[in-house]
Amino acid sequence: MGRLTTHVLDTALGCPGKGIKIELFKIDDDTREKLCEVVTNDDGRCDGPILEGDTFAAGVYELVFHAGDYLDAKGVNTSEPKFLDIIPIRFGIAAAGEHYHVPLLLSPYSFSTYRGS
Repeated sequence: MGRLTTHVLDTALGCPGKGIKIELFKIDDDTREKLCEVVTNDDGRCDGPILEGDTFAAGVYELVFHAGDYLDAKGVNTSEPKFLDIIPIRFGIAAAGEHYHVPLLLSPYSFSTYRGS
């Protein structure tokens, strides 16, 4: 059965991104439906899959990472407006039976992602 997971790594400090709010949206043409909201744990991960079972289906999704508050708490995001605050990652799920892992690698002035395992 397919599932969607994520985690956040602070690449500048070399530690997990703890306490970051993440929202998941399903995108259908011009419609954006919020499916859930989670917060990363001490390991920078969610306590379970963000999406699985009958709700896991092929389509376009968006993970929205609220990184600004985390960076503020670390004392590295002090400009106004913030250079990084809300980070959306839009991606497609083509195979509903597979595991999709979409992590965020975060630093104060850059981020990246990939399809992990």
